[in-house]
This record gives sequence, C-alpha cells and structure tokens, in this order.
Amino acid sequence: MREADGLTRLAPFGFVLLWSSSFVAARAGLQHLSPLLFVAIRLVGCSVVLLLAMLLLRRSWRPLGGGRWLHCAVAGVLLNAVGLMAPHVGLTLAPSAQIALVQSLTPLLTAVLGVVLLHEPLRPRQWAGLLLGMTGVGLVVGHAAFESALRFQGLVLAFVGVLGLVSGTLYFGRFCRGVPLLPSVTAQFLGAAIVAVAGTWLLEVPRWDLSDVVLASVAWNTVMVSLGGMALYAAMLARGTAARTSATFYLVPGTVAVLAWALLGERLTGLSVAGLVTASIGCWLVGGRAAPAVAPATRRA
Repeated sequence: MREADGLTRLAPFGFVLLWSSSFVAARAGLQHLSPLLFVAIRLVGCSVVLLLAMLLLRRSWRPLGGGRWLHCAVAGVLLNAVGLMAPHVGLTLAPSAQIALVQSLTPLLTAVLGVVLLHEPLRPRQWAGLLLGMTGVGLVVGHAAFESALRFQGLVLAFVGVLGLVSGTLYFGRFCRGVPLLPSVTAQFLGAAIVAVAGTWLLEVPRWDLSDVVLASVAWNTVMVSLGGMALYAAMLARGTAARTSATFYLVPGTVAVLAWALLGERLTGLSVAGLVTASIGCWLVGGRAAPAVAPATRRA
C-alpha cells in the first residue's frame, strides 16, 4: 500500500517532466517537419504500439462496448488531437516556454467547469491557487502579446490547445473513468490519429526533412510523452478530481523554460522566473484535498 501511495505521489512529477520535455523535443523537430505532420506521425505511432499491446497481451475489447469506445475516442480527439495540433503550429510562432505558460491555463478552466459539470467543489485555498497561477501566466503572456503580433497568434493557438485539454479532461472524467486503462487509451489514440491525419491532409502542405533530430524528436514524443505521459495523466484522472490532476500543468512552464534554456538556448527572463515562482505556489495550493463530501462519489466514478 505504501509503495502504491509513493507511486501516486510521484506520478504528477513524472508527468510534468515528460510533458515539459515534449515542448523542447517538438521545437527541435519542427525545424525539419511541418507541425500537423509531426503530430500525425506521433499519434499514428502511438496507435500502432497500443494496438500491438492489446494483441500481445490478449486484452479484451469488451470494456469498450455499449458505446464506451466512442466516448474514449472523443476524449482522445480532444486531448491528443486538438490538444496537440494547435500548440504545435503555435510553436513555430512563439517560444516554447511561452506556449507552455498559456497551457498552464488548463487548471483554471478545468476547475471552473469541473465545479459546474462534475460537481467537484474546491476549497478557498484551491481557488486562490488557481487565481495565483493565472497571475503567473499573465506576467509572461501579457508582455509577449504586446511585443509581437505573430507571437500573439502563436499564443492564441496554444489557447485552442488548452480548450482541447480542458474539454477532453472533463469528458474523460464524466464518461471514461470506468474503462480499463489500456483499452481506453487505445481508443483515445486511434480517434486522435484519424483526426490528425485528416487535419494534415486538409489544412497543411506537409514538409519533411528526415534527419537524426527529427527521428529522435518524433520517437521521444511518441513513446515517452504521448504513451508514457498521457498514460500517467489518464491514471491520475482515474484516481483524483479533474481540477487536482490538471493542476500539474502549473509546473510545466517553469520546467520548459529551464529545459529550453539548457538545451535550445532560449533566454530565461525575469518575467519568466517570476511567472514560474507564482505558478508553482498556485500549483501547491491547488494540490490540497478536495472537500471531503465529494470523496466517496469520486472514488465510485
């Protein structure tokens, strides 16, 4: 039991590291690969791996019966297709740390809508944490918007990705918690891959320049981030509330800023540091337990 509790506590930090690394890897890969094609390859690769896992492990498809496969597919399209396609285009217009900062708006919107749709009330300190995290985002994003119209477009696209993550998180919490992890994730990635391939065909003139950097970038984001990271995210959603799970996104911008500075040479400004500190405090506040009255209902979901 203690070992399981320890893994539960470590899961958010593992997710943060994996999700943060995806921005840096994608930024490097997008120099040689068009953004929607990048996402399509990533999601198709995930789908192939998951289908092989279902076959090799002889897992049953029955848990997806009764229309649950459609619910999982919809959640996957929102989380992995919408949640990735728009931000990847944004990464070609704005620095990776600023894109990550916009995505840390996910907890605020998730918490607000989670209260209304999933009946997940928050304590006052958690609301304070969400607002504090919003302030940390505003410190950087507001300044960037005034600096460059092109950069602002990239941040708007990042916000479209936020809408995908929020709606996918809430949809998963409402319809998919009872489905075993592997069948659920397989259906999610199959739906997302179909949408990503269609989006690449309809919305983009694909560009590719195969190199070691592209192969490493796509492989890392496919195996470690999309498979490992989203599996952790789905597991956290199954064990906790939507608001507490999505609060981990507040730790992503600072981690991305450090990784981008160390690996890509992106500069860490004073505002970036201030945003990191403010958002991290907000994440700590949101991490408190939800109101006890809803705990039994959450466990049964």
